[in-house]
Amino acid sequence: MYNKYGLKKVVITGIGSITPIGNNVKDYWKSLIDGISGTYPITYFDTKKYKTKFACELKNYDPKIFFSKKEIKKLDPCAQYGIIASEEAIKNSGINFSNEKKDRIGVVWASGIGGLLNLENSIINHVNRNYYPRFSPFFIPKMLIDITAGLISINYGLHGPNYATVSSCASSSNAIVDAYHLICLGKADVMITGGSEAAITQSGVGGFNALNALSTRNYDYKTASRPFDEDRDGFVLGEGAGCLILEEYFHAKERGANIYAELIGIGMSGDAYHITAPHPDGKGVILAMKSAIKDAKIKSIDVDYINSHGTSTKLGDIAEIKAIKNVFKKNLYKININSTKSMTGHLLGAAGVIESIATILPLTKKIIPPTINLFKIDKKIDQKINFIPNKSIKKEINISMCNTFGFGGHNVCILFKKN
Repeated sequence: MYNKYGLKKVVITGIGSITPIGNNVKDYWKSLIDGISGTYPITYFDTKKYKTKFACELKNYDPKIFFSKKEIKKLDPCAQYGIIASEEAIKNSGINFSNEKKDRIGVVWASGIGGLLNLENSIINHVNRNYYPRFSPFFIPKMLIDITAGLISINYGLHGPNYATVSSCASSSNAIVDAYHLICLGKADVMITGGSEAAITQSGVGGFNALNALSTRNYDYKTASRPFDEDRDGFVLGEGAGCLILEEYFHAKERGANIYAELIGIGMSGDAYHITAPHPDGKGVILAMKSAIKDAKIKSIDVDYINSHGTSTKLGDIAEIKAIKNVFKKNLYKININSTKSMTGHLLGAAGVIESIATILPLTKKIIPPTINLFKIDKKIDQKINFIPNKSIKKEINISMCNTFGFGGHNVCILFKKN
């Protein structure tokens, strides 16, 4: 089957995740619906000298359950998370690679930062040595952003397109877009795509603190991630990974796959404004959303639900809502808008894919997760907008939108449709 441009139709047939509010999709979804906060005091290092002392770490994660001692030595947590999420998505898709042409199956994986813990520990070890410095032979491979894509392909013997995307916090959304295009253009039948991040480290927290990007609500950390709220003071750092199995429609139907949704449109743009701040009027975001709507050949009124980028920063939330108002105009008040970062924190390069999962599942589950910690909408934001405050709502939806933006002015918008 082909879409309205004569290109191949692309559907989602598998999902996988490991997040601060659930180490698999089932638990992640339940926590989203229940409005569970993943924010807790940081346990990975002593935060005495840091302005921010909390984050959204993974809970009850033990790499020894998934990997051998030898593998753990070779894999930064960023790669570990990606492998775990991809394994769940592949299993969930029901695909049997032994029955497939492996040169028609590829991987596009993403991370905004990559193996930061490995880099940090290696440099600390280097500086502290009093004799000839020695780096591990795994130092470079563990640090590389593309290594997760390579590892996934090696694990399953997949010979299709294989590479990584990097666009800061939009990285995994760009990975999804690239995977989608590869199938549309006939370069692959199946693509494993997503992203992972493991930046809750001394340098990660310290670096974002230096940018004044993180919340410092140490006295009330559970409600620190509060998108659109009057008293928000920055985002909460999260970690984890998500994965989607994208598949050409006829290929999926022929093997009897379960189809979660169709990917019907994408939009990308650049702010061309500032390396970290969004354009104050959301000009780039407007372009991305309009482009996605045009690409899908729908009207703005057809969109039922938007999973916003909504990081809980002063500038970002306001700019995004200005952009959404510009695109949807009077139809805005009929749309449900949330930010699941209120629960997961900001997973940086992995944000786009775990939020895509949160945008896809409501199409079949007929329930939309809330924006938690929303007590008083910022007075600079339209008070009539339905941000689904603090409690999920039951609603049948047909088309949903996921927004993701990154430092450098990278904007990506993806539209999903109920199959």
